[in-house]
Amino acid sequence: MTENLTLKEQKIRQFRKGILELAVLKIISEQECYGYHIVDSLKKNSVMISEGTIYPILSRLKEEQAISYRWEESTRGPPRKYYLLTEKGKELLDLLIAEWRSINQGLDRILGEKK
Repeated sequence: MTENLTLKEQKIRQFRKGILELAVLKIISEQECYGYHIVDSLKKNSVMISEGTIYPILSRLKEEQAISYRWEESTRGPPRKYYLLTEKGKELLDLLIAEWRSINQGLDRILGEKK
């Protein structure tokens, strides 16, 4: 029974990983923002995520040159790292949105949900 739960958790984690990358890119495309703002935006839209989950995604996107960042002093604590989309990031976001829409339409048909 434990193995099935672990397998289920792994499947859900893998499924969410790509979706979260798309969501993070979209949030950053709308405005420069720091990590907590991204987590808060996701939570406000019922996408439950922890700060510990978001930073590996941001790090990977930075390595892929999809995002960059700048430091800004904060009046409430340490400096904040503000993320912004690069040209590569804009291209990646457009690609992921197109792919999401295509997959979503197909899945709606498969699942019997018509729009």
